[in-house]
Amino acid sequence: MSTTEFTTAEGLRLLLVRLHYSGQGTWKNDAEAAELLAFASNKYGALARKYGLEPQDAAVAAFEAMRTRAVRAAADPWAVITRAVQVTLIYDSRAEGLLCSTHQARRSTVSANHDAERFSDRDSELAAFHPAFQVQPEQDVRDWDEIETHADEEPTNAWMAADQAVQILTELGWPTVAARGCIEYICARLIRTGSREGAFESLRRDHQVEAFLDLDHETWMTVLRAVLGNQQSDFLHTSVGRGVLLLLMMGYLPSEIATDVGLSRAIESTAPTRGGTSRV
Repeated sequence: MSTTEFTTAEGLRLLLVRLHYSGQGTWKNDAEAAELLAFASNKYGALARKYGLEPQDAAVAAFEAMRTRAVRAAADPWAVITRAVQVTLIYDSRAEGLLCSTHQARRSTVSANHDAERFSDRDSELAAFHPAFQVQPEQDVRDWDEIETHADEEPTNAWMAADQAVQILTELGWPTVAARGCIEYICARLIRTGSREGAFESLRRDHQVEAFLDLDHETWMTVLRAVLGNQQSDFLHTSVGRGVLLLLMMGYLPSEIATDVGLSRAIESTAPTRGGTSRV
């Protein structure tokens, strides 16, 4: 495949599918993979410099996106990669300013803070320029005729969260096919109902999926609580109440979720064996 072929959507898809199914070490040793990453570095170099980063940072972000199923399954893989690279560069830049990791910078509670700044960086006293010390009467600053609007939040990559959820289940003992079937079934119901609570109530009465995964009802309920969260109000603001999918959407790493004792034990205890029956 020539360079001009993987610049098209279909050409890129074919190359990514080949690299994905060629086994370990393909990305490292394949000449076309090297050409693709060099092309991505040049393609997104200007975007990286816009956020104060190097083209190599953009190439790394593109590489991480290219390995996901979301890109291989997209109608326009390059469009998905471009957006993923842009979002990653934004948070990489914020992470440098906030002196934290990229994954922490993705969390709204962290990204809302301003960049770290030394007192010596400014000639004036802190109280002279910092907005926290500048208080004005509300009637002087508020536009009473303006209708308050809220900017749309950056959408989270739900495809990536689903892939990471499959990865967590697989690492905790689930067969890959069963893990992907389980997560995709739950995600499909989430899309249909529009809420975790609605999906949970619908799925807990769904005996078809229990037969599909060869799980008894009690085990299936444990899976739902682990993936969608325990819907009881007592667990609302805990990791058990949020569930694997919501934690991933909030920016938590799969490794962080796997270390949660409650979630990891629940997932391990429900993992089907190779024969198809549950360990419970």
